Amino acid sequence: MKTYVLGGLVILGVGILIAVYFQSASLITNYPPKNNIIVAFGDSLVFGVGSTRGNDFVSVLGATLDRPILNLGVSGNTTADGILRVDTVTEEDPGIVLLLLGGNDYLRRIPEEETRANLETLIMTFQKQGAIVVLLGVRGGVLRDGRGALYEALAKQYGAIYVPDVLDGVFGTPDRMYDAIHPNDAGYAIIAARLVEVFKEYKL
Repeated sequence: MKTYVLGGLVILGVGILIAVYFQSASLITNYPPKNNIIVAFGDSLVFGVGSTRGNDFVSVLGATLDRPILNLGVSGNTTADGILRVDTVTEEDPGIVLLLLGGNDYLRRIPEEETRANLETLIMTFQKQGAIVVLLGVRGGVLRDGRGALYEALAKQYGAIYVPDVLDGVFGTPDRMYDAIHPNDAGYAIIAARLVEVFKEYKL
């Protein structure tokens, strides 16, 4: 009798997990990916400032997944700069776009409303072309993350996959930072590991 009950509970548990997965996946715009092309688009964190060759998070993520990822990070870019070169992404016709912009907006005191509007434009542009957007949040402050709510709200509104504060566990930890803003190899490895779990969770 106990065996039947235990078996029933296991089946029920698996069923719940499957239901939760499909419910989450159904909320992601353009899910599942239309192709295997992945583009990482953003600023110096995407480019990999502070890392040694091949140890930026994009390269580490690609190597771990055994899949090529095109790195379109440009150091110093703001969200407005991203809009100016959005065609570099769309011409690749990606199925997945990793979007990481906004840190330089904060550092340059660009109004949050402007950052939000620019991110909205980027997300909608990529999604209109059929891509899944993975929105990577960046810190807006040293003692607290003042812009986490902005990224979370955008992801929810547009059906993007949201990765909160990619520098969590890295920023402010000396042995994981290259300078006051950029991670070193160890820090980028943590970001990559976090994204590997996202790819596994959503079966991307």
